Amino acid sequence: MSLDTPQVMEVADFRESLRRFLRQSERVARKAGLTPQRHLLLLMIKGARDGSERSTVTELAARLQLAQSTVTELVSRAEEAGLVARTQSDTDARVAYLRLTPEGEQRLERSFTALSTEREQLREAYDDLAGSL
Repeated sequence: MSLDTPQVMEVADFRESLRRFLRQSERVARKAGLTPQRHLLLLMIKGARDGSERSTVTELAARLQLAQSTVTELVSRAEEAGLVARTQSDTDARVAYLRLTPEGEQRLERSFTALSTEREQLREAYDDLAGSL
């Protein structure tokens, strides 16, 4: 079996676009006073799949593809920095929900807004790839 060179080129172009987006995201996060990991954590909490703008450590571990202990440490550091706050579930005392603090909201908004052009470019790169496969 031989690889289809045009298809490989399209995938390579997409990966380049993805990498460019990730690098720019890291730069923008740092300008907003966030590490890339904290930026991603805040994004995942605010962008919870159910629209609640809150998440649990277990949900974050699954979405971030990280060990729960790693996410727990990341959350603890973000909490110490005043970016996230925990609230106990009303129905299950074992569950703590994480929400962004006003400071976390402000920093995420700064970085999110600054990346609008890059998100559009990534969307176009994805559309190009999807249309060719």
